Amino acid sequence: MKVLVNSTPVALWRDIVHEAEATCATPLIEELESYLVFLLVRYMTRPEVVKQIMATQFLESLKLAHKERELALQQVGDACLLLSGLFPGIAEKRLVKISYFINIGRSAYATISRESDDVYGLLTQEFVLLMDVLQSVRQYTRECPDLLPIQAYDLWNESGSKRALRILRQYSKGMPAQTMPRESDMTFLIKIK
Repeated sequence: MKVLVNSTPVALWRDIVHEAEATCATPLIEELESYLVFLLVRYMTRPEVVKQIMATQFLESLKLAHKERELALQQVGDACLLLSGLFPGIAEKRLVKISYFINIGRSAYATISRESDDVYGLLTQEFVLLMDVLQSVRQYTRECPDLLPIQAYDLWNESGSKRALRILRQYSKGMPAQTMPRESDMTFLIKIK
């Protein structure tokens, strides 16, 4: 384990994100890496995010006027990304799966995306990849992964998470069977404008 020491929060989070990218062998494009770093800086002092009910926040955001709606939906997407990445245990405590946060977060970003290649379109498409990087920030060791086998299986089966598949392979040498079609295999994502 490397000790990271830097002078500013941005530099420290950038080092942490780089380390996590290397850990999960997932290089991010510069735009997504920067978004992730500044997301971590923004939410560093906002512990209340873990207390919010994301589905309610999402629906309440849709009722707002255009500019307020966009900001509120960005905050929902950001919170879902943080919860699925840094705090996946919260899903279990709330009796939902991690895919609950993935689906709401992706829908929030998709709703404010104007084009598939704008930052919100990229966040929608690469949500699971960004979650994998964030989960790698909190990974304990290769010998003792932070996801239990059933959690890793559910996450891989429902989202296609490459990190979850790697964790599954640590527990077993076989290839798990997929029981549900992945979102990436389907062409539906509801965009609310």
